[in-house]
Amino acid sequence: MGMPPLSLKGRALKYLARREHSRLELARKLAPHAQSPDEVEAVLDALQAAGWLSEERFVESVVHRKAARLGAARIRQELQGHGLSSEAVAETLQALNATEFERARAVWTRRFGDQAASDPGERARQMRFLAARGFSPEIIRRVVRGEG
Repeated sequence: MGMPPLSLKGRALKYLARREHSRLELARKLAPHAQSPDEVEAVLDALQAAGWLSEERFVESVVHRKAARLGAARIRQELQGHGLSSEAVAETLQALNATEFERARAVWTRRFGDQAASDPGERARQMRFLAARGFSPEIIRRVVRGEG
């Protein structure tokens, strides 16, 4: 005799125990195991009502995991991909923008040391590196110029 199959709610709680999920992400993971889309929605509503599924906590967890490495633009992209309310995303981005320079500078320093680039080619390479991580052009210019 094997284990009884995990209920949809049990499966959802297992995912949530590992890390915070967005509603959209959890719906995608549960869909293959559900009888119907309505069943998934009902489980998600119940989890939300009980406080197991929280948009605010999900946003915080993404920021916590990514803020040290990524700029606000990349984090916004990721959050928007989860279908979160624009208010939740906007507030978070405001807070991130306040620390954008310090975070970009820390990423740059870890990667390139504390020396401003000596030639245009190297400066361009450093700028591309930071741009790929979603930092804004203005912030990138300040960091790569070695402003304090």
